[in-house]
Amino acid sequence: MLDNLNWWEIGALLLLALLIFGDKLPTVINDGLRLVRNLRNMARNATGDLSRELGTDIQLEDLHPKAFIRKHLLSEEDEAAIRKPLQGVYDNLRADVSSVHDDLKDVASAADLRSNGTGSSTATSNGAPAPAPRVSYDDAT
Repeated sequence: MLDNLNWWEIGALLLLALLIFGDKLPTVINDGLRLVRNLRNMARNATGDLSRELGTDIQLEDLHPKAFIRKHLLSEEDEAAIRKPLQGVYDNLRADVSSVHDDLKDVASAADLRSNGTGSSTATSNGAPAPAPRVSYDDAT
């Protein structure tokens, strides 16, 4: 929550809170903590009431509509039927990407062998000059 604040900014906020609230600062902090505790208790009671009404075990994370439908209203067969059309597309895409990845590895290894070869000529088998090796960003840094 406060990941983007450094120590100076947190200190400035605390000093500002002290200046605004003065002697009432401990009371304000206590009231804020009591409010958070009450909100947690209300959420816990609401999930308990909902669990009793539906007859299932519901956690606070399950109250998101997508998670609720997936966990409590759909059976495993229904969920599999929903995923089935997309699973084939996903499998095909994954196979295509892996074949492209393998092809790129083959091309990279062939280019690496050509540049590390024993021949001092820069010409390829058809007589055209070989392209200069590219320096990658990782090598430069």
